[in-house]
Amino acid sequence: MDIGVGVGLLIAVAVVLFFVVGIYNKLITLRNRYQNAWSQIDVQLKRRYDLIPNLVETAKGYMAHERETLEAVINARNGAAGAVGAAAANPGNAEAMQGLIGAESVLTASLGKLFALSEAYPDLKADQNMARLMEELTSTENRIAFARQAFNDGATAYNIATEVFPNNLLAGMFRFVRATLWEVESPAEKEAPKVSF
Repeated sequence: MDIGVGVGLLIAVAVVLFFVVGIYNKLITLRNRYQNAWSQIDVQLKRRYDLIPNLVETAKGYMAHERETLEAVINARNGAAGAVGAAAANPGNAEAMQGLIGAESVLTASLGKLFALSEAYPDLKADQNMARLMEELTSTENRIAFARQAFNDGATAYNIATEVFPNNLLAGMFRFVRATLWEVESPAEKEAPKVSF
């Protein structure tokens, strides 16, 4: 074999190897970015879950006749907090994300009902602690919305990178699976709970 052909073959193999390594590293980088974006959602959801029991405790003193609603909020909060654990373990897992999205929908609906009922209690609306908690919750809801957007942007960039040719060949070979976007299904769920204190 001619030395020139051997060197040419070696160079071709090196180019292909660098190409494969480049694609692999890009997929790893994009996966880490969307997983980091998930971490931001996780932090904000935990903040939200920490605020809710305080909100319910404050409302309990004024809304004694609304025990069922208050319990529904706490149960929905606990369900969502449990679902976030499964999603945090693997934010790309479609089943875990759908479970979290469903639990968050239930929580948002129960918070909406609590806020609607609280309108009938002027003393509750005037409570400084309740007003502070509502302000913190509103701020947290905005942060969650921004974090969801960043997560979806990162997951979309990752999904595109795993689906385009020739990346899709390597993505399949190295088991890079499609990330699930955080999509809200019903129009009512797309809005943060209305806070009007």
